[in-house]
Amino acid sequence: MDAMETMETRRLRFRPWKESDAESLYKYAADPDVGPRAGWPPHGSVADSLEVIRKFFSNDHTWALELKETGEPIGCMGYYPFGESNIGIGENDAELGYWIAKPYWNQGLCTEALRTMIDYCFNKKGFQTLWSDFFVDNPASGRVMEKCGFRDTGAINWCSHLYRGDERPVKVMRLDYAL
Repeated sequence: MDAMETMETRRLRFRPWKESDAESLYKYAADPDVGPRAGWPPHGSVADSLEVIRKFFSNDHTWALELKETGEPIGCMGYYPFGESNIGIGENDAELGYWIAKPYWNQGLCTEALRTMIDYCFNKKGFQTLWSDFFVDNPASGRVMEKCGFRDTGAINWCSHLYRGDERPVKVMRLDYAL
């Protein structure tokens, strides 16, 4: 795995997840209003959160979103390259995904972080098109994407491998690199 880059916004630091983050992750990921909106079940224990860090977050394209003010991880953002995406994307494309803890909703943090991730994916990684999707019952996530330039493709997906993904459709969004 390549050395992971760190990035910053005015209020957030993107950094690799650490096993020592498991307790903070659990504090927010146990909330039943958080995970299901993003496609995963609420965490049942700190051990569950540690397993998620080890199995899903320990790679070179998933970052903890650390609140600079406290040094605590309050969310997650990353991209899925070709072959790992939920969406049929091209070889030079990536799918973006994110979530943020409920106490930090409606403060512009996801928009701030997503703009930074978009810049990184286009200008550092060289992706040509970025994709994302959101459950139709989570329109706030779609509004974040729209604020960052994503457009609705009109496509609806069902993601059976996501939590309750067989019951809830997702809207597919797209952002092309602007020269």
